Amino acid sequence: MSASQIPPATAVPGDDVPTLLVKIFGKDRPGITAGLFETLAAYSVDVVDIEQVVTRGRITLCALVTAPSPGQGSTGSAEGDLRATVHGWAESMNLQAEIISGRGDNRPRGTGRSHVTVLGHPLTAETTAAIAAAITATGGNIDRIFRLAKYPVTAVEFAVSGAETASLRSVLAPEAAQLGVDVAVVAAGLQRRAQRLVVMDVDSTLIQDEVIELFAAHAGCEAEVAEVTAAAMRGELDFEQSLHARVELLAGLDASVVEAVRKEVRLTPGARTLVRTLKRLGYQVGVVSGGFTQVTDALQEELGLDFASANTLEIVDGKLTGRVTGDIVDRAGKARLLRSFAQRAGVPLAQTVAIGDGANDLDMLNAAGLGVAFNAKPVVREAAHTAVNVPFLDTVLYLLGITREEVEAAETHVG
Repeated sequence: MSASQIPPATAVPGDDVPTLLVKIFGKDRPGITAGLFETLAAYSVDVVDIEQVVTRGRITLCALVTAPSPGQGSTGSAEGDLRATVHGWAESMNLQAEIISGRGDNRPRGTGRSHVTVLGHPLTAETTAAIAAAITATGGNIDRIFRLAKYPVTAVEFAVSGAETASLRSVLAPEAAQLGVDVAVVAAGLQRRAQRLVVMDVDSTLIQDEVIELFAAHAGCEAEVAEVTAAAMRGELDFEQSLHARVELLAGLDASVVEAVRKEVRLTPGARTLVRTLKRLGYQVGVVSGGFTQVTDALQEELGLDFASANTLEIVDGKLTGRVTGDIVDRAGKARLLRSFAQRAGVPLAQTVAIGDGANDLDMLNAAGLGVAFNAKPVVREAAHTAVNVPFLDTVLYLLGITREEVEAAETHVG
């Protein structure tokens, strides 16, 4: 088509242009949407907006159209004729119709737009009411709500306008903690769809275990190491000092213990689904760990991770020396590695997602575009952008706006 053949753009109706909101309700079946618009087509109206939802087999279809021009009706006024025709069609389909006159398009949305994702297990009416009221209290308006998933948790997303993302987050975070649900607030826009790098902690995040405790069990000092690990994850001890102290207790273990520990590692429920779905959707995925490359290298190969970095246990003459080699991956190191991975992946830091549970993850969580505290210690939950407190790692997908149906669709494709 040449430039001269391109029709002029139709202007969006102004506030003074008469419009009709046509609402259809009833039992869903094929052909309803086509039937309504075929009925409206006889009046040469323009479609301004459409919204349709089906819940438990019941359809609600809304069409905002321009009012018909004079002369379009056959039995009187054009609008009156359209109303009668639509009601007649709806009755023939055992549906209900409502038609509301007005002017112009929808009310303009307020500035500041966010996605508020709520994860409940279960999601109660009381919780939903409290979240909605908290949104309203910030000056926000709920423009749209839809369900992302019904299992393993119920996940719904609110599209909110009229309130700044940071203000929403500061109000909803304590509300969610009190209600016992997880709430994530992220800014709307293309940036959300462009988050292309996800970096996770390993111990108690990607996997259920603390790797150093698995090694310690073979050395007969598991309880002592576990106590130090817990204090470090709560932020009560310097991580590097605690790491050296714990690793010293492993001195003399035979190197064959590495393979034994690898076999003992248990992935967190949903970990495979999370990584596999992200990879199939074109994301890059990495891990950073205060644990050891002897385990993370195997995980990288098993899961097809793009990046992996951890500490390395020194092995000499087939024995663990009780020391680590190279730079220590600590709290600051994890944030540094996130930036390095993002640079190598060609992804702006604002489009990264970081997931972790301990105090040594805090710098990484705060540096990422979205920091997710996963079943985390209180100090981490309070500081992260959002928290997930259900034991399924793949629920993080819902925070990215990925629905359960999309996850299942990705599962049906190989490669």
